[in-house]
Amino acid sequence: MKVLSRKGLPSIAYRDDGAGPPLVLVHGVGAESRSWDEVAARLGGFRVIRLDLRGHGRSDPIRGSIRAEDFARDVTDVMDALDVKAARVAGFSLGGAVALALALGAPRRVEKLAVISAVCGRTPEERSRAAERVEFLRKNGLAAIAESNRERWFTDAFRAAHSDKVEARVQQLLACDAESYQESFRVFSTTDYAERLHEIHAPALIATGEHDGGSTPRMARLMHERIAGSTLEILPGLRHGLLVEAPERVAALLDRFF
Repeated sequence: MKVLSRKGLPSIAYRDDGAGPPLVLVHGVGAESRSWDEVAARLGGFRVIRLDLRGHGRSDPIRGSIRAEDFARDVTDVMDALDVKAARVAGFSLGGAVALALALGAPRRVEKLAVISAVCGRTPEERSRAAERVEFLRKNGLAAIAESNRERWFTDAFRAAHSDKVEARVQQLLACDAESYQESFRVFSTTDYAERLHEIHAPALIATGEHDGGSTPRMARLMHERIAGSTLEILPGLRHGLLVEAPERVAALLDRFF
């Protein structure tokens, strides 16, 4: 990995692999660029650019309050460092919100957009539950939230057959800088671009798992309805952890779309 140093801003670690049209992959909260490993390995024909968002992986920690637009700045600064004017962009979970922020704030940088397992258009009840989880995290810490994520992220069959992969994802979460994770989780839990989706004109793919209890199919359909000309994919039988449980299906979707 390489590191982009920025004056007055956190340094950002990133990877730049392969050749072809540039494709930027943005990970979820409490993860890092390696979360895309099994997907990226299946994406031949692209220049695949992955970064650790601030507060994640080998990038500098978060200190203070930030917004999704600050994460989007991490993406465009890496693109600038690599002299990439525009790219296909795929974001997972928090990364989906970052991808939307990028498409809204710097539309000329986004040739095509894939939003995977992202949250948008929360109901009042969903906003209330999200606020409760933010407060629970603040009071009880990472370990308390990590265990419940096993069932939120992965199907029963996958947990039974691939306990090593489930454990690796949980340990990745537990290794996060606590302050960085709490602020990133707050951004994930409060960012909502539902009322601005009509401003996005890039070709877009919206995808989520059929049984994702947070990034629900209803939210995916809302994004699909409000982004003109977008494509919708609901992946049968899956929950939130698509990059770990179904990398071949995610890669096939991205390869076909991009």
